[in-house]
Amino acid sequence: MPSYDQLSELLDPATTVLLTVECQQGVVGPASALPELAEEARSSGALANVALLVAAAHESGVQVIHAIAERRPDGRGASRNARLFRAAERLPVQQVAGTPAVRVAAPIEVTEQDLVVRRLHGLSPMQGTDADALLRNLGCRTLVVTGVSANVAIPNTVFDAVNRGYTAVVPTDGIAGVPSDYTPAMIRNTLALVATLTSTDEVLSCWRRRPRIRPA
Repeated sequence: MPSYDQLSELLDPATTVLLTVECQQGVVGPASALPELAEEARSSGALANVALLVAAAHESGVQVIHAIAERRPDGRGASRNARLFRAAERLPVQQVAGTPAVRVAAPIEVTEQDLVVRRLHGLSPMQGTDADALLRNLGCRTLVVTGVSANVAIPNTVFDAVNRGYTAVVPTDGIAGVPSDYTPAMIRNTLALVATLTSTDEVLSCWRRRPRIRPA
C-alpha cells in the first residue's frame, strides 16, 4: 500500500477519473443475469463502496465514468469468440440497450456531470469504445478502477489502462468476483504487479481533504 502522501498525489482530482465497471442492474442488481456475482458484490460491501467512492468523487470534483456492457436486441456486433459470450446469450436476463438492465444500479448515484461509456463487444471498456479518448481529453493520468467482475472485466480494464499509459489505482474492497476467495488471490497475484492497491477509506480520505476544483 502507498503512503498517504503518495496516494494523495496520485489521486489529484485534476488528473484523476473514477471508473465504475458493469455496475448495472442486469449484473449487480436484484434481477441480475449473474445472481452469484450480484450477491457477492452486495454481501462483500463492494457495491456499497463503489457508491461511496462515486459520491466522494462528485463532492471533490473527480470526473466519474460509468462503463456499461450491453447488446443490441438483434445481437449484431456482439462478440461470440469465447465461451463467456456464448453463455451470456442463453442467460434469462439480457443486457439489452435501452432496458433497465443497462442502467447503473443502486445505491450508485449518477449525476449530469458523469459520463457513460457503452460497449457492444469485448471484455473491457477501454477497448473499442470512446473511453481512452475521453480520458485523454479530460487530462486523466490516474484511473481508479471499481466494479465487477474480478474474474474478467476488472483485470482486463487495469491491463488496458496500464498499456495506454495511465496509472491504475484499485480500491480492493471496491471490486468483486466469484467465488469469494478468488478476488483476493487475483489481487495478490495479478493486480498487485500492475496497479496501485488501496482501500475505499484511503481514497475517501485523500479526496475529502482536498478543495473542490471542478465546477458543479
